[in-house]
Amino acid sequence: MTVTVWWAAPTDPGDRPDLVTLLDSHERERMSALRRAEDRARYLAAHALARLVLATHLDTDPASIDMDRTCRCGKPHGKPRLAGHGDAPGFSLTHSGALVGVALGPGPVGVDVEQHRELSGLDGLARHALSPAERELGVPGPAGFLVTWTRKEALLKATGDGLSAPMDAITLSSPGTPARVLHWPEATGSWWLADVDTPHPDHPGAVAGAGTDVPPITVADGDAVLSVVRGTMGG
Repeated sequence: MTVTVWWAAPTDPGDRPDLVTLLDSHERERMSALRRAEDRARYLAAHALARLVLATHLDTDPASIDMDRTCRCGKPHGKPRLAGHGDAPGFSLTHSGALVGVALGPGPVGVDVEQHRELSGLDGLARHALSPAERELGVPGPAGFLVTWTRKEALLKATGDGLSAPMDAITLSSPGTPARVLHWPEATGSWWLADVDTPHPDHPGAVAGAGTDVPPITVADGDAVLSVVRGTMGG
């Protein structure tokens, strides 16, 4: 029942054609459409890493994995799921700043990471993301706010709702204290939440999943996973 989170650095597509070949046509088109080089590097590393860890779990070719991205609205921009695998593990992707991450668990799981940065319009962001109970305690500074944002986004990724669901309906424990869901009346079922270590202290991370108890969480080296592909292909 362990949840594993792999962290890796972004990877320039021009330097790693071996990783680009693992992506399907949809992923390659999405990556190419990104205007900034750093966004393309994060996209490639996250999606190639997801395919590699899933392929190891399923004992299959990473390039052959069929991803279903059908949203609840019917369009192909929803949370990726494995097509044709009824007993497949849950997985989630994230990327920000100098990190990409992939979480894998036995059921629905969500992971998020955010790089610390200055936030313009913090009060407006707080009205969007913090519940009334959280705002009553005062709006935290950018670092504390990003911890709360990371925790809530991990939860909403786990449920599959993403940012279409209201963040301000969720009340969490304060930044600087262990992550806990204090009040979430809109939630269906129970959801656990935990902070997760990252290689960079200025990149807070969180992971969430279905259930009442936090399972064992392990952190793994995603860079090592990505490097093996290059070595295998001799490049």
